[in-house]
Amino acid sequence: MNILIETIIKKIPQPVFGVHDLMAIGFRGEASRHGLVKRAVAQGDLIIIKRGLYALAPEYRKTNLNPYYLAQLISGPSYVSLESALSEHGLIPEAVHAITCVHTSQSKNYDTPVAYFAYSRVPQKTLYKGVSRRVDAHGYAWMLADPIKALADYVHIYRKNWTSSQELTDFLRIEIEDIRSLPREDFEVLFDNYSNRRVQAFLQGLYREIFL
Repeated sequence: MNILIETIIKKIPQPVFGVHDLMAIGFRGEASRHGLVKRAVAQGDLIIIKRGLYALAPEYRKTNLNPYYLAQLISGPSYVSLESALSEHGLIPEAVHAITCVHTSQSKNYDTPVAYFAYSRVPQKTLYKGVSRRVDAHGYAWMLADPIKALADYVHIYRKNWTSSQELTDFLRIEIEDIRSLPREDFEVLFDNYSNRRVQAFLQGLYREIFL
Protein backbone atom coordinates (compact mmCIF):
# COMPACT_ATOMS: atom_id res chain seq x y z
CA MET A 1 0.00 0.00 0.00
CA ASN A 2 1.52 3.33 -1.01
CA ILE A 3 1.30 6.63 0.84
CA LEU A 4 -1.56 7.82 -1.36
CA ILE A 5 -3.87 4.98 -0.30
CA GLU A 6 -2.90 5.33 3.37
CA THR A 7 -3.72 9.05 3.29
CA ILE A 8 -7.01 8.55 1.46
CA ILE A 9 -8.15 6.00 4.05
CA LYS A 10 -7.32 8.41 6.87
CA LYS A 11 -8.62 11.69 5.39
CA ILE A 12 -11.36 11.03 2.80
CA PRO A 13 -14.55 9.57 4.29
CA GLN A 14 -16.62 9.29 1.09
CA PRO A 15 -16.24 6.18 -1.13
CA VAL A 16 -15.77 8.20 -4.35
CA PHE A 17 -13.42 11.15 -4.78
CA GLY A 18 -11.77 13.27 -7.41
CA VAL A 19 -8.56 15.11 -8.19
CA HIS A 20 -9.57 18.12 -6.08
CA ASP A 21 -10.06 15.85 -3.07
CA LEU A 22 -6.56 14.42 -3.55
CA MET A 23 -5.14 17.94 -3.81
CA ALA A 24 -6.98 18.92 -0.63
CA ILE A 25 -5.25 16.17 1.37
CA GLY A 26 -1.79 17.19 0.24
CA PHE A 27 -1.14 15.71 -3.19
CA ARG A 28 -0.86 18.95 -5.15
CA GLY A 29 1.97 18.10 -7.53
CA GLU A 30 0.48 16.76 -10.75
CA ALA A 31 3.43 14.57 -11.75
CA SER A 32 3.91 12.95 -8.34
CA ARG A 33 0.14 12.51 -7.86
CA HIS A 34 -0.20 10.89 -11.26
CA GLY A 35 2.63 8.49 -10.44
CA LEU A 36 1.08 7.49 -7.13
CA VAL A 37 -2.33 7.00 -8.73
CA LYS A 38 -0.87 4.91 -11.55
CA ARG A 39 0.97 2.68 -9.07
CA ALA A 40 -2.08 2.26 -6.83
CA VAL A 41 -4.23 1.28 -9.83
CA ALA A 42 -1.61 -1.23 -10.98
CA GLN A 43 -1.52 -2.75 -7.51
CA GLY A 44 -5.32 -3.05 -7.42
CA ASP A 45 -5.70 -0.63 -4.50
CA LEU A 46 -7.42 2.12 -6.48
CA ILE A 47 -10.16 1.97 -9.12
CA ILE A 48 -10.58 4.52 -11.89
CA ILE A 49 -14.29 5.23 -12.40
CA LYS A 50 -13.60 7.72 -15.18
CA ARG A 51 -10.89 10.28 -15.79
CA GLY A 52 -10.40 12.23 -12.56
CA LEU A 53 -12.87 10.17 -10.52
CA TYR A 54 -11.69 7.32 -8.27
CA ALA A 55 -12.73 4.79 -5.65
CA LEU A 56 -10.75 2.65 -3.26
CA ALA A 57 -10.70 -1.10 -3.80
CA PRO A 58 -13.59 -2.76 -1.87
CA GLU A 59 -11.37 -4.00 0.98
CA TYR A 60 -10.35 -0.42 1.86
CA ARG A 61 -13.75 1.29 1.71
CA LYS A 62 -15.37 2.52 4.89
CA THR A 63 -18.85 2.20 3.37
CA ASN A 64 -20.40 0.30 0.50
CA LEU A 65 -20.41 2.05 -2.86
CA ASN A 66 -23.99 2.74 -3.93
CA PRO A 67 -24.07 2.72 -7.76
CA TYR A 68 -27.06 5.07 -7.81
CA TYR A 69 -25.09 7.62 -5.80
CA LEU A 70 -22.14 7.09 -8.12
CA ALA A 71 -24.37 7.75 -11.14
CA GLN A 72 -24.85 11.36 -10.03
CA LEU A 73 -21.08 11.86 -9.84
CA ILE A 74 -20.24 10.35 -13.21
CA SER A 75 -22.57 12.69 -15.09
CA GLY A 76 -24.69 15.43 -13.62
CA PRO A 77 -27.12 16.88 -13.25
CA SER A 78 -28.87 13.57 -13.72
CA TYR A 79 -31.34 11.18 -12.14
CA VAL A 80 -31.91 7.41 -12.19
CA SER A 81 -34.79 6.59 -14.54
CA LEU A 82 -36.05 4.17 -17.20
CA GLU A 83 -35.51 0.46 -16.39
CA SER A 84 -33.43 1.08 -13.25
CA ALA A 85 -36.10 3.30 -11.70
CA LEU A 86 -38.91 0.92 -12.67
CA SER A 87 -36.98 -1.94 -11.09
CA GLU A 88 -36.20 0.09 -7.97
CA HIS A 89 -39.94 0.82 -7.58
CA GLY A 90 -40.68 -2.89 -7.97
CA LEU A 91 -42.73 -2.40 -11.13
CA ILE A 92 -40.83 -4.68 -13.51
CA PRO A 93 -39.76 -8.24 -12.70
CA GLU A 94 -36.62 -8.39 -14.84
CA ALA A 95 -33.16 -7.83 -13.41
CA VAL A 96 -31.55 -4.67 -14.74
CA HIS A 97 -27.90 -5.02 -15.72
CA ALA A 98 -27.15 -1.33 -16.37
CA ILE A 99 -27.77 1.79 -14.32
CA THR A 100 -30.07 3.78 -16.61
CA CYS A 101 -30.18 7.54 -16.12
CA VAL A 102 -31.42 10.74 -17.73
CA HIS A 103 -29.21 13.83 -17.93
CA THR A 104 -28.99 17.13 -19.79
CA SER A 105 -26.16 16.24 -22.17
CA GLN A 106 -26.06 13.99 -25.21
CA SER A 107 -26.55 10.27 -24.61
CA LYS A 108 -23.42 8.56 -23.36
CA ASN A 109 -22.40 5.28 -21.70
CA TYR A 110 -19.71 4.51 -19.13
CA ASP A 111 -18.42 0.99 -18.57
CA THR A 112 -16.82 1.13 -15.11
CA PRO A 113 -15.46 -1.50 -12.69
CA VAL A 114 -18.50 -0.80 -10.47
CA ALA A 115 -21.33 -1.02 -13.05
CA TYR A 116 -22.33 -0.10 -16.58
CA PHE A 117 -23.97 3.34 -16.68
CA ALA A 118 -26.20 4.43 -19.56
CA TYR A 119 -27.23 8.09 -19.78
CA SER A 120 -29.95 9.35 -22.13
CA ARG A 121 -31.02 12.88 -22.96
CA VAL A 122 -34.75 13.56 -22.61
CA PRO A 123 -35.76 17.15 -23.47
CA GLN A 124 -38.03 18.63 -20.80
CA LYS A 125 -38.73 21.96 -19.16
CA THR A 126 -37.63 21.01 -15.65
CA LEU A 127 -35.19 18.14 -15.22
CA TYR A 128 -36.09 17.23 -11.65
CA LYS A 129 -39.87 17.58 -11.90
CA GLY A 130 -41.30 14.21 -10.90
CA VAL A 131 -38.01 13.16 -9.30
CA SER A 132 -37.48 12.29 -5.63
CA ARG A 133 -34.34 12.59 -3.54
CA ARG A 134 -33.27 9.36 -1.87
CA VAL A 135 -30.66 8.87 0.86
CA ASP A 136 -28.99 5.51 1.51
CA ALA A 137 -28.07 4.04 4.89
CA HIS A 138 -24.71 5.84 4.85
CA GLY A 139 -26.17 9.26 4.12
CA TYR A 140 -25.30 9.48 0.42
CA ALA A 141 -28.01 11.08 -1.69
CA TRP A 142 -29.19 10.29 -5.19
CA MET A 143 -32.13 11.25 -7.39
CA LEU A 144 -34.79 8.76 -8.53
CA ALA A 145 -37.56 9.27 -11.08
CA ASP A 146 -41.05 8.61 -9.74
CA PRO A 147 -42.77 5.69 -11.55
CA ILE A 148 -44.76 7.76 -14.06
CA LYS A 149 -41.71 9.95 -14.79
CA ALA A 150 -39.63 6.82 -15.49
CA LEU A 151 -42.36 5.56 -17.82
CA ALA A 152 -42.59 8.89 -19.63
CA ASP A 153 -38.82 8.82 -20.17
CA TYR A 154 -39.11 5.24 -21.40
CA VAL A 155 -41.78 6.19 -23.94
CA HIS A 156 -39.57 9.02 -25.21
CA ILE A 157 -36.33 7.04 -25.49
CA TYR A 158 -37.85 3.95 -27.10
CA ARG A 159 -40.40 5.90 -29.16
CA LYS A 160 -43.40 3.96 -27.92
CA ASN A 161 -46.89 4.84 -29.11
CA TRP A 162 -48.50 3.79 -25.85
CA THR A 163 -51.72 5.27 -24.47
CA SER A 164 -53.02 2.64 -22.02
CA SER A 165 -52.06 0.46 -19.08
CA GLN A 166 -52.59 -2.65 -21.21
CA GLU A 167 -49.51 -1.80 -23.23
CA LEU A 168 -47.46 -1.50 -20.06
CA THR A 169 -48.66 -4.94 -19.01
CA ASP A 170 -48.05 -6.50 -22.41
CA PHE A 171 -44.58 -5.10 -23.04
CA LEU A 172 -43.11 -4.44 -19.59
CA ARG A 173 -45.16 -6.93 -17.56
CA ILE A 174 -46.19 -4.20 -15.12
CA GLU A 175 -49.23 -5.13 -13.04
CA ILE A 176 -52.30 -3.03 -13.85
CA GLU A 177 -53.02 -2.63 -10.13
CA ASP A 178 -49.62 -0.95 -9.67
CA ILE A 179 -50.42 1.53 -12.44
CA ARG A 180 -53.84 2.31 -11.03
CA SER A 181 -52.32 3.03 -7.62
CA LEU A 182 -50.14 5.88 -8.93
CA PRO A 183 -51.08 9.28 -7.44
CA ARG A 184 -52.98 11.72 -9.63
CA GLU A 185 -50.46 14.46 -8.79
CA ASP A 186 -47.60 12.43 -10.30
CA PHE A 187 -49.31 12.75 -13.69
CA GLU A 188 -50.40 16.36 -13.35
CA VAL A 189 -46.94 17.75 -12.59
CA LEU A 190 -45.63 16.25 -15.83
CA PHE A 191 -48.31 17.32 -18.33
CA ASP A 192 -46.49 20.51 -19.29
CA ASN A 193 -42.97 19.19 -18.75
CA TYR A 194 -42.56 17.25 -22.00
CA SER A 195 -43.00 18.60 -25.53
CA ASN A 196 -42.68 15.17 -27.16
CA ARG A 197 -46.02 14.16 -28.68
CA ARG A 198 -45.65 10.49 -27.83
CA VAL A 199 -45.06 11.33 -24.17
CA GLN A 200 -47.99 13.75 -24.07
CA ALA A 201 -50.32 11.17 -25.63
CA PHE A 202 -49.08 8.53 -23.18
CA LEU A 203 -49.58 10.68 -20.08
CA GLN A 204 -52.99 11.94 -21.16
CA GLY A 205 -54.25 8.52 -22.27
CA LEU A 206 -53.16 6.82 -19.05
CA TYR A 207 -54.56 9.66 -16.95
CA ARG A 208 -57.98 9.42 -18.65
CA GLU A 209 -58.05 5.66 -18.17
CA ILE A 210 -57.26 5.82 -14.46
CA PHE A 211 -58.91 8.99 -13.20
CA LEU A 212 -61.70 10.01 -15.60
